[in-house]
Amino acid sequence: MREEPTLDPGLYRRLAGLHGTPLFVYDGRGITGALAELHRALPAGVEVFYSLKANPNISVCSLLAAHGAHAEVSSLTELETAVAAGVAPRDIIFLGPGKSRQELSACIDAGIYAVVAESFGELAELNRLAARAGTRQRVLLRVNPAGATPGMRLAMGGRPRQFGIDEAQLMTAGPLGPRYSALRLAGWHGYLGTRILDPATVVGNTARLLALAERLSSATGVGLEALDVGGGLGVAYHDGEQDPDLAELSTGLDAVVRPFRRRHPRTRLLFESGRYLVARAGVYLTAVRYVKESMGQRFAVVDGGTHQHMAAVGVTSVTRRNFPVLMVERGAEPPVGDWQLAGSLCTPNDTIARNVPLPELRPGDLIAILRSGAYGPTASPAAFLGQGAPAEVLVHEGRSLLVRDRDTAADLLRKQRHYTFATDVPALAGT
Repeated sequence: MREEPTLDPGLYRRLAGLHGTPLFVYDGRGITGALAELHRALPAGVEVFYSLKANPNISVCSLLAAHGAHAEVSSLTELETAVAAGVAPRDIIFLGPGKSRQELSACIDAGIYAVVAESFGELAELNRLAARAGTRQRVLLRVNPAGATPGMRLAMGGRPRQFGIDEAQLMTAGPLGPRYSALRLAGWHGYLGTRILDPATVVGNTARLLALAERLSSATGVGLEALDVGGGLGVAYHDGEQDPDLAELSTGLDAVVRPFRRRHPRTRLLFESGRYLVARAGVYLTAVRYVKESMGQRFAVVDGGTHQHMAAVGVTSVTRRNFPVLMVERGAEPPVGDWQLAGSLCTPNDTIARNVPLPELRPGDLIAILRSGAYGPTASPAAFLGQGAPAEVLVHEGRSLLVRDRDTAADLLRKQRHYTFATDVPALAGT
């Protein structure tokens, strides 16, 4: 896998000087380009729903919405972000196995397209809330298929899971509509896994879900107004991996979707994507503070680390492997050996890259962790040691836009409540 920075190295240095490091930088052209690629690859009429969990920055969401992406959300904040970013409620779905009553009510009040229900208990709760609101809420039922599908780095179904309702339970449930009079049971949702690099796996999942939806609708009376076939497209992070071949994906999906369309021309088909849209367009910049040697290994202590970019240390992979790493400057110099890139946290686990061949490093050198646009600051324990989240910059159409301020100590302390305690109280007897 050949990696290059998405933007000019000189721009990275200027942004680091302006906003400090560590810093996430997103290339707007890379984001919109990935969305356009995906739109071209999908069969006509299949809609792209951006999974905000990949990167919920409101400006990133707004950019995607302006170029035709809809929204898949999984929290009240993500729902409010999508609406504020310009996504129409009719183009929003809300999923997740543990929705609160507040979140379900917010979905009803906002008039979103569909709540994706993941249990019979959730259906009952949503039915009560919709009846109280005097409306009928559209629902997609998430199904957990009977068998797992190979080819996914992280399986979300096909085995005991908190996600969805088991296929066997649905097949024996009988007609569901009469039980939930305040709900419009409109279709199905299936998301079998993520980080899929093989297009044949996506095509196979889609074919399986299309056929399963027809069987389930026949058994339960649930309509086929809409069907979410998941998605799960990954990107190549590690040596030996390749990004999905979208030409192969397009040919395969067209072959399985076309006959379904003939049988169900009015069914709305949804395809979710998060990582594929934003991961490759992001870079995590971190600067070297100190260099040292320990027992024969070279260490560069950087100002970033796992507290801001946990995804780069194996959260999204079964095995611990590095994301692509480059020096922003002097990158053409030959490596002097392998380096350990360690952060400032008081744990040996705070190593953002291991055994990376790099030139001689010096304090002030700028390191770029590539393909970092997804699951960065919001999927990382930024509060460890009070470090806080980094700043984020979106570069788009010649402008460098600060889209998130760096956390300060004042930011982190603001929501804490400070109580003072007397220091001269005598110890209690017996203690």
